[in-house]
Amino acid sequence: MTGRLAVVGLGPGDTRYLTPEADEVLSTVEALYGYGPYLDRVAQRAGQSRHASDNREERRRAAAALRHAAQGANVAVVSSGDPGVFAMAAAVCEEIESGPESWRALDLKIVPGITAMLAVAARIGAPLGHDFCVLSLSDNLKPWELIEQRLDAAAGAGFVIALYNPVSRARPWQLGTAIERLQRHLPRSTPVVFGRAIGRPGEEVNVTTLDAADANSADMTTLIIIGSRATRVIARPGRGPLVYTPRAAAEVSA
Repeated sequence: MTGRLAVVGLGPGDTRYLTPEADEVLSTVEALYGYGPYLDRVAQRAGQSRHASDNREERRRAAAALRHAAQGANVAVVSSGDPGVFAMAAAVCEEIESGPESWRALDLKIVPGITAMLAVAARIGAPLGHDFCVLSLSDNLKPWELIEQRLDAAAGAGFVIALYNPVSRARPWQLGTAIERLQRHLPRSTPVVFGRAIGRPGEEVNVTTLDAADANSADMTTLIIIGSRATRVIARPGRGPLVYTPRAAAEVSA
């Protein structure tokens, strides 16, 4: 019997962000693998085994799930948000590429989820209404110099930028450094959105500007959207502001 492995996106917060497809897959598997706090978000079902691991053990977690599935089991690996955005889908693919031939024969399914940048954008308007890019500020798997190059290129090219993994206890300085670097390319009045713990208790969404952006107000549950030169803020009396980026690009000077 050929085993099955699903990589399932849980969305950014509570169960209202879990897609019907993801819920269906999670209800049928024999075993669940994931970072402990993410597994805690999945409903307990009779007969399912759970295998929790630390946040920085993605490849070990992927290999363990693949070994289990290769024994003929129906297994799922869970990710917060979407599993293909800085998450477990890539880790599983890496292990399949370097692992035994039997892993390539598995029935593999990637189940998408709502990623944090989409949830934050929906809270505040349409900041991703035109071209945008997504960067992780974590230098665990790439050098900081490469992150700086990509920040320069993205800001210079006029992209709205969504920043994942902005800070951690091990690297509290990087977001502040990134903001200072972006100030070289963008007006100080550029809108910036901080979305923290979207869909969870303690959710916060704040709109500020690039010159007033406070790196100390972010943690690892925060997603940050840096506007482009075209991004606008609409004040609304008695309501929160709307942040959006027009769909049409401005004329480019020759």
